[in-house]
Amino acid sequence: MEDSKNSTAFDVARQDAERRFCRHIAANPNNRALLSRLAPLALPDGYLVAGCLFQSVWNGLSGRHPTYGIRDYDVFYFDDQDLSWTAEDRVIQACQARIADLDIRLEVRNQARVHRWYEQKFGTAIAPLSSSSDGIDHFLNQSSCFGISLDGQQRIYAPFGTDDLFNRVIRPNRVRDLPGVYAAKAARWSAQWPELTVLPW
Repeated sequence: MEDSKNSTAFDVARQDAERRFCRHIAANPNNRALLSRLAPLALPDGYLVAGCLFQSVWNGLSGRHPTYGIRDYDVFYFDDQDLSWTAEDRVIQACQARIADLDIRLEVRNQARVHRWYEQKFGTAIAPLSSSSDGIDHFLNQSSCFGISLDGQQRIYAPFGTDDLFNRVIRPNRVRDLPGVYAAKAARWSAQWPELTVLPW
């Protein structure tokens, strides 16, 4: 009986956290536009991810404008049937066409192709990813690991939960040995949101 009560309490707390998360995300008009406009494209395993999500929450918690400090808006999808740049570029152009009136920078990446360019950019080779959520799992900061599905259902993917996010804690996710990249990102974020707590690598 006690386990059942604990499980129910946990589910209620998680649902409350998700509702709170969604309120902050929806406060950013660019997020709302992307979630509604990109859904009809039916991107395979499509997600709105990363900075535009967790930084919108930081802005809401600190009373800043919902779009403050957000350099770009990231979309992940996963298509391992065609790994060509040409195919990815078609998706990029289709997404750009739907948000041409928005004054934002949109980054669209096929997670099935990441291993093809990752070593050149970061200096270390990686195995192919298996899904968009696998890509989210590999962000170097645990409170960056968020995605909202672009399937019209707007399902939340949050492998590490929301506690660090709401507590404004940057915590390393050591799935890849890139402490310098983590430090650079943490320094940039702290300059814009000085109330953040950064934990060392």
